[in-house]
Amino acid sequence: MHTPMLRPSARWCLPALMLLLAACSSMQPTTTPAPLADARQLVVVTSAHWDAPAARLQRFERDGRGAWQPVGAAVPVMLGRSGSGWGLGLHPPQAQGPQKREGDGRAPAGIFAIGTAFGYAATGIGALPYLPMQASHYCIDVPASPLYNRIVDARDVGEDAVAGSTEQMRLDLHNDGDIRYRRGFVIEHNADGVPGQGSCIFAHLLRRADETTAGCTAMDEAALDTVLQWLDPALTPRFVLMPEADYARLSAPWQLPALQP
Repeated sequence: MHTPMLRPSARWCLPALMLLLAACSSMQPTTTPAPLADARQLVVVTSAHWDAPAARLQRFERDGRGAWQPVGAAVPVMLGRSGSGWGLGLHPPQAQGPQKREGDGRAPAGIFAIGTAFGYAATGIGALPYLPMQASHYCIDVPASPLYNRIVDARDVGEDAVAGSTEQMRLDLHNDGDIRYRRGFVIEHNADGVPGQGSCIFAHLLRRADETTAGCTAMDEAALDTVLQWLDPALTPRFVLMPEADYARLSAPWQLPALQP
């Protein structure tokens, strides 16, 4: 039986083709890392549904095996007057549920980095970097401003730059002794300052147990002090907020800890 010979051009192409097939077979599909892959501390806030302003806060820390373990007991917190809505953070965009917008009264849902602590005192508590607030400090909530979603000092940026902002960081001096920003920390929602997507999101103190917020997470002094004293920036802490049903839906893909009863 006569066996046909490969033409010279085909023989020359065969090794290159084999190398190409080998390279393709060794390629691994690219995957997006879980948003909590590097986190070792977690502040978790869950509510009954999207429009619920009341919620509860739990703390978790990874053990030596990388498993989430609860720390302390759950505590009550209050959210925005309209509940919550998906924000811009470390998580992939979500289409299922309301979306956070400036002035909507919703606390941003998702996974967020934890930023600087702040307060009225000259020094803070705990290990987070701390920024003492003065009467000249504002958080810019004006979407058209180039300083949108940033805490600034009017002495540095000028009075014109803070014109129109309603977020005075020394509420006690601007609002008859208001304690809410006496201690708190920044939740890094919309860190890139996308106009109109929400600004000045904090964890801060409550004035009374049933008071809602404009979009922050508020709690009593004992609860906030416990969180501040526990948070360690070396452990890459993250802040997670969402309704319980969405938390359950995303627990596996986002590697979220099991909620405590």
